Amino acid sequence: MNYILLLISLVFNALANVFIKAGMRCYSGSINLKMLFYILKSPFVLLGLLFFGGAFIGYSFLLSRMQLSIAYPIMTGAGFAIVCILSSFWFNESFNLLKVFGILLIFIGIVLLSRG
Repeated sequence: MNYILLLISLVFNALANVFIKAGMRCYSGSINLKMLFYILKSPFVLLGLLFFGGAFIGYSFLLSRMQLSIAYPIMTGAGFAIVCILSSFWFNESFNLLKVFGILLIFIGIVLLSRG
């Protein structure tokens, strides 16, 4: 059950990043009050914040039942892989053999850390 909640939390976290990126693509101003109003009117950014909230709740609950040294590498490593893949489809960001190799190394690291 813990790993299912971890999977849901990491997918929510990755989706939050992707939605916020989608919502902020057209913003070209600086950090000021105008940006705050832009964020409050952007459905993608608001959806991203909602996903961040869900990820935070799930991950917080999970940390009461799982070792941080296992949960955190899985959360960040797998989240990175999901963001890379989604970004290549949604934002046409590069996804090449070097990134695939890097993701593979991350997953090897996660496996090694979770066994220690």
